[in-house]
Amino acid sequence: MIKIYIRFYEELNDFLPEEKKKKRFQHNLFLPSSVKDLIESLGVPHTEIDLILVNGKSVDFGYVVKNEDDISVYPVFETLDISNLQHLREKPLRQPKFIVDLQLGKLARYLRLAGFDTAYFNKISENEIIKLSFSESRTILTRNIQLLKRTSVKRGYFVRNTNSKLQLFEVIERFNLQGSICEFVRCLNCNSLLKEIKKEIVEEKLPPKVKTYHNYFMFCEKCNKIFWKGNHYIKMKRLIDELKSL
Repeated sequence: MIKIYIRFYEELNDFLPEEKKKKRFQHNLFLPSSVKDLIESLGVPHTEIDLILVNGKSVDFGYVVKNEDDISVYPVFETLDISNLQHLREKPLRQPKFIVDLQLGKLARYLRLAGFDTAYFNKISENEIIKLSFSESRTILTRNIQLLKRTSVKRGYFVRNTNSKLQLFEVIERFNLQGSICEFVRCLNCNSLLKEIKKEIVEEKLPPKVKTYHNYFMFCEKCNKIFWKGNHYIKMKRLIDELKSL
């Protein structure tokens, strides 16, 4: 039997039962295991981890745990300088691209509203999500912990909240994106960048009241839709202002 001691720090405790949160605890193994497999067997996906210290020294996910090892596991650091240690994830991106799973369609629309490149599909398999994440350097946003535990996933984040608006606030804070918000530049439906279009070009397609009271229009070439600052604009602008003040 292999006896180890382990502690998880900060938001990694979200994945642990109450009796193991914010404390060092003993764990026994019957067979040798990599530190990655050990950590994920305790419920924490590897995509949430940036640093592992074993007996005070940084190790990678392939390290095979030994009897009496003392292990500390840390999430991604936003402000503390640990540049001389071995990071287990790439440096957090300031302007990341996302792909969300089937459960987070409303979050995708909110992120697009704030200007972030966010892929979402009504029908897509986990394998396809992982493939797109890798090929397009997109961070997977999901509430499926098992998806994040798959070895092929390199970028991923487990969304804690269940309310879509709170999910938006959570992601903006987690990735420190307040200063990167660029609202009303993406189509909420397809994620394409919008283009400004002159009123006279689309005038025949506008409802009478819109034609009378509005002069600024954006156009989605993919959806072939026209956008203007209608009734929902004030509500959406208020949400954006909240995000920027986080």
